Amino acid sequence: MRLGIDIGGTKTDAVAVDESGALAQRIRLATGFGHAAVVETAVTAVARIGELTGIDVRGFASIGIGIPGLVDTASGEVAHAVNLGVDRLPLGGALADRLGVGVRIENDVKAASLGAYDVLGLDGTMAYLNLGTGMAAGIVVDGRLWRGATGIAGEIGHLPVDPAGAVCACGQRGCLETVASGSAIARQWRTDDPIPARALFAAAADGDREAQAIKDRLAEGIAAAVRVLVLTVDVDTVVIGGGLSHLGDPLLGDVHEVLERWGRTSPFLASLALPQRARLVPAGSPVAALGAAIVGGTSG
Repeated sequence: MRLGIDIGGTKTDAVAVDESGALAQRIRLATGFGHAAVVETAVTAVARIGELTGIDVRGFASIGIGIPGLVDTASGEVAHAVNLGVDRLPLGGALADRLGVGVRIENDVKAASLGAYDVLGLDGTMAYLNLGTGMAAGIVVDGRLWRGATGIAGEIGHLPVDPAGAVCACGQRGCLETVASGSAIARQWRTDDPIPARALFAAAADGDREAQAIKDRLAEGIAAAVRVLVLTVDVDTVVIGGGLSHLGDPLLGDVHEVLERWGRTSPFLASLALPQRARLVPAGSPVAALGAAIVGGTSG
């Protein structure tokens, strides 16, 4: 039995996976804020999964954790996980001390990429396009993560697309993330709804022109991300996941519509069959936690 934990900005998802790869147990709990609280969240998740499975911590074949931020997979150190209140945290070492066993740490989007690849039964090449507070992608080649020279492969959210656009958190202006992410929607569409994207789509459906314009820019931004991933890496499949993917078929339909429109004016883009390559992650599947379980059992 392998254990995988996805530590998110507000919620932590933990799963136990049996030797066949099937989901055996799953729990969700609130994520603590700050260095000590993040460590405690992970320890609690391990304990609760242990109770449900009847397995002592040393009885798990492996433990893997996905977490936002810059992750040194060799040392298990996490840096710049700002949504968790973490500047620099030796998470792998801290958990090894608390649990008495080794734990593998991975960036959450990269872990989710492995989970999506496995859940969908894919082979060949895949990009997992994560649309959450920000935008990032993970690239999988024949079941293994492709990290690039310094581990930055897939950070397409910080590709500038509009020189006159909004200033991005990275310091550049007009990045893809500023038009196609949860934070982009929240910035452009003020609402009391705790899920701004839901409110945006509802307002657009009711005929609000401003909402429709923002929704159109969102679809074009996501379509641009799909195009970038195919043109740079030529992946077989682009799987759209993250919080915005919960919008489901209406979101995917908008993205397909943009890709099809581009194909009608560009024989080159039409030849790439972009709409056929873009799909959604399966609804309700804990791909990030499942990917963390896969990470725990890998050597790199």
